Amino acid sequence: MLADVGIALTAAERDAIEVADFGLGQLEQIGLQVLVYVNTERVCAKELVLFPGQMCPEHRHPPVAGEPGKEETFRCRTGSVHLWVDGHGEVDLRPGDQFTIPPDTLHRFQAGNEGAIVSEFSTRSRDDTDVFTDPRIRR
Repeated sequence: MLADVGIALTAAERDAIEVADFGLGQLEQIGLQVLVYVNTERVCAKELVLFPGQMCPEHRHPPVAGEPGKEETFRCRTGSVHLWVDGHGEVDLRPGDQFTIPPDTLHRFQAGNEGAIVSEFSTRSRDDTDVFTDPRIRR
């Protein structure tokens, strides 16, 4: 999907793409493909690739080590994304649209029928500390 929209990747980047099924074994419906460009103590940039109808389940990025939790901005590159953010309701993103999710805020998102690519720009990412509403989920 990334190549189809002209996003050039190195061989190392292609090999580093994470395929996350969240331990549920239902990747086509509940999952996410993630390419991390950079994740330092201060900033993070990723591409989030979603298959048609694929959903990233509800979660939040809690405070860690005295920091308020990850703040992230989603920018839709291709396709469409239905984003739900606690306190903000439903937000539909189409190419060029973006939305910033405050730290420690419950949210979930799902691709439209054509799938989606979303660029994520955030503060430091600590995926292992994410808190999911569904207790069966493992990252």
